[in-house]
Amino acid sequence: MKKAYIRTFGCQMNVYDTGKMLALLKNDGYEETHEMDEADLVIVNTCSIREKPELKVHSFLGEARKIKRNRPKKDMTIAISGCVAQQEGQNLLNRYPDVNLVFGPDAVPNISTLLSATYNQKQVLDTTFLDEADYVFASDIDPNATQRVGAFVTIQKGCDNKCTFCIVPTTRGKEVSRPSDQIVAEVRALVEQGIKEITLIGQNVNSYGLKKSGERTFAQLLYAVADVPGVERIRYTTSHPRDMGLDVMQAYRDLPQLCSQLHLPVQSGSSRILRRMKRFYTRERYLEVVDQLRSARPDIVLSTDFIIGFPGETDADFEQTMSLLEDVRFHSSFSFKYSERPGTPALRLVERDPIDQILAGERLMHLQKRQREIAQEEHMLLEGMVVPVLVEGPSRHDEGVICGRTHTFKTVNFPGDVAWVGQTRKIRITKAFANSLRGEAV
Repeated sequence: MKKAYIRTFGCQMNVYDTGKMLALLKNDGYEETHEMDEADLVIVNTCSIREKPELKVHSFLGEARKIKRNRPKKDMTIAISGCVAQQEGQNLLNRYPDVNLVFGPDAVPNISTLLSATYNQKQVLDTTFLDEADYVFASDIDPNATQRVGAFVTIQKGCDNKCTFCIVPTTRGKEVSRPSDQIVAEVRALVEQGIKEITLIGQNVNSYGLKKSGERTFAQLLYAVADVPGVERIRYTTSHPRDMGLDVMQAYRDLPQLCSQLHLPVQSGSSRILRRMKRFYTRERYLEVVDQLRSARPDIVLSTDFIIGFPGETDADFEQTMSLLEDVRFHSSFSFKYSERPGTPALRLVERDPIDQILAGERLMHLQKRQREIAQEEHMLLEGMVVPVLVEGPSRHDEGVICGRTHTFKTVNFPGDVAWVGQTRKIRITKAFANSLRGEAV
């Protein structure tokens, strides 16, 4: 069999797309390899949400192209997919003459046809956005699914929000909801392969189905997935605070499968900055949503995203973000300095209200330090408690130790048997760290 090597950068959507590509390539006679040196096909699935992962892509391409050049027959196909591919398109082919294929997220289901085209053309480009009526969600199951306890299932593509800092609408196109019957069918197929935990993914899952006549709402989809026999846990990401409805709150009351953990990006604690970001909610509204969630599910654990140093952010704005961190006490957060993205409206704000990068870095370090302290404090409250943990596999670092996750998405490492993978075990928490927990089986 031919061998395919895929390097994935970025979000869960890219991870899911990689799984779909592997499934489609398997139908074409490819098997996955984890050694790029032996690959016939190398794909880098790219992310452009910030500058840093985009730079990593170019570094990786240098490695792949060097391997190709050193082969006597230059018999390696190199492809670039994902958001950088969509954003840069022909520029990538011009910059890298030995790259064979560049294709955007909408073209993932057509990877077989695109690879066939490279046999007759030196370079192939497909960054076309398809109309909703023409777009087909790939239904093939990731061949690696049987090796896991949890799996992603996409419920939509694209995004119709216009956050001023975000390049996603440019790189992934307009929002399209996947038919709910297809989603439920994929969930059933995954459960038949032993999957216990389903994570529904989309750029803004709360708006699922609202623009498609006769389709389920997101809350109704949660109930439909919970009805699939064998689904033990349900998670979802990403959720927009503006669209968090009371029907989803009710699902937290009704569905034990719906996990007590939610990633709810806030970006800033300042209503003034939120207006500049075009997030369409205020600090007060965000805190109201948090209160409603905790009323519906008192043990819910929240994580979030922060953008520090957004154009025009004052000391007072940053203090509002810090006070929001204290008010909500997120158990974790992804926090970054604002990154200029091509074509985004925020670039106009950069020209008017630039932020000193040293100051932005200091603010980021201050927030991250306090976030680690809060995570440690919250984790210490769990010491001595017995919690159910879904066992995921052996620890990467310690022999004889296995790991799993709680309902609140906490990683727990504990001595145990790999035969427990896929089982939910009662674990007593013995030691708390900022990013994980240690425990022992009861």
